[in-house]
Amino acid sequence: MARMRRKGDLPTKDCAQCGLPFAWRKKWEKVWDDVRYCSDRCRGEAKRQAKGGKKT
Repeated sequence: MARMRRKGDLPTKDCAQCGLPFAWRKKWEKVWDDVRYCSDRCRGEAKRQAKGGKKT
């Protein structure tokens, strides 16, 4: 059986949109290198800004 990991031991990244740090999640295990945003909201805001939408 695998050893438990502490949350503090998990890898982290900074969100490309909001700049806040976020931690590794099990569902991102295979695509961790491709993950850029901490949430669906940040990903959506980045797409709107790329289209030329308003920045609030």
